[in-house]
Amino acid sequence: MGEEILLDEQDGIATVTLNRPDQRNAISYEMWLELQRLAVDLETSSSVRVVVFRGAGDEAFSAGADIKGFELYRNNSAKAQIYASAVDGAMDAVEALSKPTICLIKGYCVGGGCELTHACDLRIAADNARLGITAARLGISIGYGEIRRLVQLAGRSGALYILLTAGIVDAEESLRLGLVHKVVPVAEVEEHTYGVARQMARLAPLSHKAHKEMSRTVLEDPDLSHLSPEQEALPFLHFDTQDYQEGQQAFLEKRRPEFKGR
Repeated sequence: MGEEILLDEQDGIATVTLNRPDQRNAISYEMWLELQRLAVDLETSSSVRVVVFRGAGDEAFSAGADIKGFELYRNNSAKAQIYASAVDGAMDAVEALSKPTICLIKGYCVGGGCELTHACDLRIAADNARLGITAARLGISIGYGEIRRLVQLAGRSGALYILLTAGIVDAEESLRLGLVHKVVPVAEVEEHTYGVARQMARLAPLSHKAHKEMSRTVLEDPDLSHLSPEQEALPFLHFDTQDYQEGQQAFLEKRRPEFKGR
């Protein structure tokens, strides 16, 4: 598994690479389990500020779940539920990361690979990106968690267009549908993505964590009528932190703050 998913960390930025370029980085059952484990480890890492997910090579972010394993893991409904728990576990763990997450998307990003990107905060695509969810071509459906994320990004109408046509859309159409945030020439997409990651890594990690948590809360409780006392207090806790003092002092001194996450 160490060869099929690579982990690298530099200057507070962790890069998780799906490393099966000969199979267009298709994700096996074991890789779903490993992605969950990695996400949990990255959450607890004190040195990681931002996580970038990508595929090896320029041909694909990921062609999706490895269909070669379907006969073993998804050949009936009982096995499919076990397989789905691995997929959900990976995507939920990625979505739950309190640190900013970015997907660098080159080439094909299809099926489970496309759905994995929806669990991340930002999706930056090369102009050669091709996205889609082709479950209807296989006679299967995606899960509720994947549907929820897709609808949150593309709306119900856009989500149904993607699912019911089971087509592959280019980078510009993906941008229009809300599947990606930005499209960059393939020769520039790595530099741009890591530039965004470095910018995020320099900012206050406690602010990132709070903003991610509050964004989930407002989706679950749009009128904010059921906030717990802890949720109500969250926007104000930062005023008692060392990072707030550092940020304020750095502003007055016209220098870059050095945030510690405490």
